[in-house]
Amino acid sequence: MRARITGVATYLPERTLTSAEVERRIEGYVPYRGVVERLTGIRSRHVARDDQQASDLAAEAARKLDHADADLLIFASASQDLVEPATAHIVAAKLGLSCPVFDVKNACNSMLNGIQIAEALILSGAHREVLVCSGEVPSRAIRWRVRDRAQFVDSFAGYTLSDTGAAVLVTADLERGIFYRDFSADSTAWAIGTLPGGGSAHPRDPEYSYFRGDGRRLKEAFERIGPDIFLNALKRTGLSWDDFAVVAVHQVALPYLRFLARVLDIPEEKLVVSLPEHGNCASTTLPLQLALGGWEPGDRVALLGLGGGISTGVMLAEM
Repeated sequence: MRARITGVATYLPERTLTSAEVERRIEGYVPYRGVVERLTGIRSRHVARDDQQASDLAAEAARKLDHADADLLIFASASQDLVEPATAHIVAAKLGLSCPVFDVKNACNSMLNGIQIAEALILSGAHREVLVCSGEVPSRAIRWRVRDRAQFVDSFAGYTLSDTGAAVLVTADLERGIFYRDFSADSTAWAIGTLPGGGSAHPRDPEYSYFRGDGRRLKEAFERIGPDIFLNALKRTGLSWDDFAVVAVHQVALPYLRFLARVLDIPEEKLVVSLPEHGNCASTTLPLQLALGGWEPGDRVALLGLGGGISTGVMLAEM
């Protein structure tokens, strides 16, 4: 028995903001015009309506899939509607599902870990069809009033973020499916990128409701972990990137994507570069690239995840 990805769908809010519009909206300090697009390669990102929550974006994506037979729903996202209850309950109610549900949270690797758990539960025999979905609304955590250069740098990662929804259907299959997965973490680096508010550390202070991060230190932390987790996937399976129709890589800035592709020697034609038109979509980035990519049933795909905390993950699958 294997667990196969049998459906992928995304929801992209119609409203968009260009990087130039983002800079015009920032009050206070901006070092120079064009800084966001120059440093990230992002031209545009999606913004949810004020009346849309993370659960709405996930449900919109899930409605595009035939999920009627799902016997488990996993909401796997960095965003959430409420601290309690699990956002999965809200998504299930909106979809009219009565199956068991729970949330998974691991920053931008949330969806990848959700698929990992879905596979494990299918292989154990506990479930046969799992709907893994995400709704990311990080635009609510962007700091628009900036005091000085230091605060601009601390808030910069927020200006890359995009509101999006995604859903992946994982189904028991006797012939093909996920055939390799590996995950790692360096949790000593957890404080490099945070959204501190809403938990027990800072339950009510509005100052902690903004995303904060140091892109340079985050890049250095991923470099310390190194590329072995991704290269070992090829060594252990005897495959090369040429054996895959799509190599989906989490994308936060074009310079870092190019750096990673060069280090891993990924052919350019295997990548789906979603970042310029869609921004940093957090946990929905990998399913978005699958939805945009040119693969056929039976093709192999590779999912390469990078998430705050920090964590890395790789998953190889026959679609």
